[in-house]
Parts: sequence; structure tokens; C-alpha cells
Amino acid sequence: MKVLITTLILITSFGSTSLKAQDTNVWKTLAKITYKKQMDEIMGFNVDVPVFSDDIKALDGKEITIKGYIIPVEGYKSHKEFVFSAFPYNMCFFCGGAGPETVMEVYASEPVKYSAKQVVLRGTLELNDTDINRLMFAINDAILVD
Repeated sequence: MKVLITTLILITSFGSTSLKAQDTNVWKTLAKITYKKQMDEIMGFNVDVPVFSDDIKALDGKEITIKGYIIPVEGYKSHKEFVFSAFPYNMCFFCGGAGPETVMEVYASEPVKYSAKQVVLRGTLELNDTDINRLMFAINDAILVD
């Protein structure tokens, strides 16, 4: 009985630690990316195409929990579609302070109210290495966790 209780405590502790670790390490994992030059027939010139590491590919289609900042971007339809960044607005990719691996598209299940503070989202990660008109990462069916 004592061994069973100890085992359950260890499993429970490990599970909660993993979730907290995932919150902070997803952006680090998404940074494990390289690029290759590829001719884009529509654009008529070479473009950088992402090459996802095995660590990133392992997250494709999986539910992730990630901390970041909502970036207000014109052209997104509602509070259910927006850009999410590892960094605040003044440091994000669109302001020239970070790389494209630090932002993702969000498609939320319910509207998410804008906040300049860091928030936590949970949803299913989708990788994109074919459509240059979209970001490399998207999180689908996202919900606000915190």
C-alpha cells in the first residue's frame, strides 16, 4: 500500500511538472528550425522554406500549452483569430525584434479578449511549410487557460 501511494505521488508530481515545463519550453522547441531556399513559382524567386526538426514534428497535431502575447494584427477577423507571440508587441517578429519562429496564428474556439499581459493558451499545433502566405505555426481550437 505504501509503495502504491508513493508511486501515485511520483506520477502526479511528474505529470504536473511536465505541463509546467511544456508551458515554457514550447517556444524553445519551435526555435529548433532551419531554412532551405526553394523556388516559388508564383513569386518568381527563391524563398526561405522552413525545415522542421524532429522535436517540432513530434508536436504536430498534438495539444500544446503555451505562454505568450496577443499581437493585434489588422486583417484578422475577430478575437477568435489572431497572432500569438513569444514576446510582447514591441519585441515581436513584426517589429523586427525576433524571428518568424516566435509567432503563430491562433484559431480559438471562443473569443479571447485582448490583453497586453502574457496569457496561456491550449490548443492543437499545426505546422506549415508550404503556404508562404501563412505563418509557420498555428494553434487550432485554442482556449484561454490563464
